[in-house]
Amino acid sequence: MPKLVDHEERRAHIVDALLRSAASSGLHAVTMRSVAVEAGVSVRLVQYYFDTKEQLLLAAMTRLATRMGERVQRRARESGAAGDPRGIIEAVLLEAVPTDEESRAFHLVYTEYAVLSVTDPGLGGQPFLAAPNEMEAFLAAQLTAARQAGDTAPGLDPRQEAVVLLAVSAGLGLSVLLKQRTAAEATAVLHYHLGRIFPGRG
Repeated sequence: MPKLVDHEERRAHIVDALLRSAASSGLHAVTMRSVAVEAGVSVRLVQYYFDTKEQLLLAAMTRLATRMGERVQRRARESGAAGDPRGIIEAVLLEAVPTDEESRAFHLVYTEYAVLSVTDPGLGGQPFLAAPNEMEAFLAAQLTAARQAGDTAPGLDPRQEAVVLLAVSAGLGLSVLLKQRTAAEATAVLHYHLGRIFPGRG
């Protein structure tokens, strides 16, 4: 009896190959052929699941976002922050700091994808680019809940502060990739800023 093919598993295998390749040589250097070599499959098989490189890149970014969400939830759960706005915000921001191979790959590939999308019409406007707006809205909602509970500094604007937090975390993540500062130093900066938003919380 012929073995049944798990198409989702194959798609994931190919996408993971792209992420490994992009993390080591840069997203700009990735081709359908290089992904096939990394995955140990034929170019024809890669093209069977992904008609274009743009489709493959979008699938990779979606997979990265899913993994990022899982890591944030796990960090919040393990730290006992579930249901606590400050703890949830901290979990989100700390996951944006490249501290291991997976978070480094996320930040590196995401940043390069964003840059490429500025000049590549095939990448710009893809639904994945809505993710930053969704994260901004999520952080604003957490900050709103914290303000209503009286946990934030007086006069805090949740929406504006969410924008600042994302900008700070993105900048710190890039500075770690560039070896301008260590992950520990970037984490200390985030804790410092969170301390100003949540005075008295430590």
